[in-house]
Amino acid sequence: MDNILRRIDLNLLVTLQALLEEQNVTRAAERLHLAQPTVSIQLARLRGLFDDPLLLPGSRGMRCTARAEALREPLAEALDAIRRTVAPVQSFDPASAQQTWRIMASDFGESTVVLPALPGIRDAAPGTRLAVVSLAPAQMVAQAERGEIDLAIHIASEAPPSLHQRPLFQERYVLAGRRDHPKLKRRPTLKQFCALQHAIVSPDGGGFHGNTDSALAHVGARREVVLSVPHFLFLRSALLRTDLVAMMPSRFVEADPALKAVEAPINVPGFEMMLFWHERVHRDPAHRWLRERLAAL
Repeated sequence: MDNILRRIDLNLLVTLQALLEEQNVTRAAERLHLAQPTVSIQLARLRGLFDDPLLLPGSRGMRCTARAEALREPLAEALDAIRRTVAPVQSFDPASAQQTWRIMASDFGESTVVLPALPGIRDAAPGTRLAVVSLAPAQMVAQAERGEIDLAIHIASEAPPSLHQRPLFQERYVLAGRRDHPKLKRRPTLKQFCALQHAIVSPDGGGFHGNTDSALAHVGARREVVLSVPHFLFLRSALLRTDLVAMMPSRFVEADPALKAVEAPINVPGFEMMLFWHERVHRDPAHRWLRERLAAL
């Protein structure tokens, strides 16, 4: 099969289609804007390629052989497929799109990136569907390569080098608790901060040590962490029902009137949120549209 394909000139197949439809060398030449002798030479090559006369003299011009008739439909389908393949990429029309996207994100990414963009996406592209799947950093690259996810929202410090990336925003940590928390009326001292009972988000599950504890250790201090949870949404519920406090991303707290944030007495390094995607969708107009919608907000 490979040898046959290497011997075929695509222009011959275009000529063959014109000959089968016109059944006349002169009309086929006019249709192809070629000289009649050129089309006659190509017909001779086609006869050799298919080992068949293809077109025979008839009472009213030329008539197709059985082999030529059998070629008519698959040839038209093949040339149409080639034309679609090499045609310029169509622009994306969100109003008529029937796209399904899959985004990998943590609950923080969901609430700060996906959720603000969702109303605009639904209004502009009502026929599309969006699936948000749980963040699994170890699986991100493999799932993107296999097409199981279209985008991932994650932190820059864990950026996979094999994926395209786009910065979204810089985030910082604040000390948060319920709105009427008695110990959060003002910024606490370092001693007061360490005396509070803290909760922590541990994505890996069950950890009681985080960036805040590392920062405290540098100044010879330590806090009391009494609750470890896997998600920020769980953490929010815990803060609203107890006197626990937590170091949380500022955007998460600022968007929630039930929580109160004050500056912590120690500097805890923040992080940068990023979009990640695979090369296979890098130039896709629909994917570019979705990336722009998410990045704009």
